[in-house]
Amino acid sequence: MSMTLRSNRSTLTQFLIEERRRFPSASGDFNALVLDVALACKGIAKAVAYGELAGGTGKDTADLGGALHLPGETQKKLNQLSNDVFIQRTEWSGNLAGIASEEMDLPYQIPKQYPRGNYLIVFDPLDGSSNIDVNMSVGSIFSILRAPQEVIDSGRDVVDADFYQPGCKQMAAGYAVYGPTTMLVLTVGDGVNAFTLDPNLGEFMLTHPKLRIPEDTQEFAINASNARFWQAPVKRYVDECLAGKTGVRGKDFSMRWIASMVAEAHRILMRGGVFLYPRDAKDSARAGRLRLLYETNPVGMIMEQAGGRASTGQGPMLQVQPTELHQRIGFVFGSKNEVERIERYHREPVLVELTNPLFAERSLFRD
Repeated sequence: MSMTLRSNRSTLTQFLIEERRRFPSASGDFNALVLDVALACKGIAKAVAYGELAGGTGKDTADLGGALHLPGETQKKLNQLSNDVFIQRTEWSGNLAGIASEEMDLPYQIPKQYPRGNYLIVFDPLDGSSNIDVNMSVGSIFSILRAPQEVIDSGRDVVDADFYQPGCKQMAAGYAVYGPTTMLVLTVGDGVNAFTLDPNLGEFMLTHPKLRIPEDTQEFAINASNARFWQAPVKRYVDECLAGKTGVRGKDFSMRWIASMVAEAHRILMRGGVFLYPRDAKDSARAGRLRLLYETNPVGMIMEQAGGRASTGQGPMLQVQPTELHQRIGFVFGSKNEVERIERYHREPVLVELTNPLFAERSLFRD
């Protein structure tokens, strides 16, 4: 079957050149770094597409010497492969001062044989890897930061604290989603644009310029199996959504859950919605499940740049000051009005529901 393809779309390279023209003093190093990341994503997309044909989805187990994922999960082969691809595609160019990955305990130092540059990159090389075995969408998330001036001037090895920059300091953020098509979503601080990988040309083509998230929605995503651990404001919000037209919201909601934040973020970016992975009582020692530097900050920047909102549940995500390389945090993002409602519920006094049947709807004391 023949397909008629539009030929007037910009490539990612053309898009970055046009962006650079707005800043005549720019060196081009930043563009080169973004293109290196895009190349890494192409390689990972190919590995994901081959799946079990390449033997890439089997689990490494600890008793066989497999590396442990930082939260203690056994690491999938594709996780490590994706991590290696990101490093190999970005370390050599002279644009980076250091690298941090969700897959590594410590920052990765740029090898001595390569020049060092002005930027830091942090990434989750393969988000949602638990979905690989069942052939669902997974993705990669990345964030680009400017290295501290002292690091640039001295050329020293980076340390954890060099990456402790709030999300509002990000120079760029993006993700690649590996699904029916491979898409790269990117913000450089001037809106959000999405590029689709053309398998014939091997190029990312601009297909979704200047994406905007609707301010209102009737979809929410949350892991309902944790309901017994939710804080009261979260339970209130979900209960109101589930009540539908008969409840205080006066409209029906649909609930989604994919267990891949990239896939959740992409759906919300394309059609609206709200995602909640809040802090709860399941593990009181944790401030949340998702990682601040590798997941919530880059996705948060994308959401904010597309007119949505990114929050801890109580306040702006991008204002949080990191204190650890693998710091975890609660995360709520998506359509602005819904996220602000959840924040408001956290500020309001908790209402204690009366469960005594004497005071229920069919109460002896009703009017």
